[in-house]
Amino acid sequence: MGDISHLTLNECMGMIRPVRDALDVLSGKWKLPIMVSLMFGNKRFSEIARDIPKITDRMLSKELRDLEINGLVKRTVYDTVPVVVEYSLTEYGHTLDKVMKELYEWGVKHRERYNE
Repeated sequence: MGDISHLTLNECMGMIRPVRDALDVLSGKWKLPIMVSLMFGNKRFSEIARDIPKITDRMLSKELRDLEINGLVKRTVYDTVPVVVEYSLTEYGHTLDKVMKELYEWGVKHRERYNE
């Protein structure tokens, strides 16, 4: 994107709308951590919960459902006894891999800046 300081008001507004759309889908305390957990492969509910300290089962269930509705996460139910349910990122969910990596790198720098 580069230097955007020269943008007109209409161009600025044109950027704000898609960013707002993205935040509507990804906002909240838990969605991005859930997606990061799933970047490392398919996982069962309990494995995701173990990866994310302090998330309640109810909240994890809600956020997984929201991510599934938005096409970012796939829920697969295996016909076994007992039934096994596994979650994975969809191909569409993986389109955020670069964003996740950039957020990680920014977060590391931010943490270093304030922990000096």
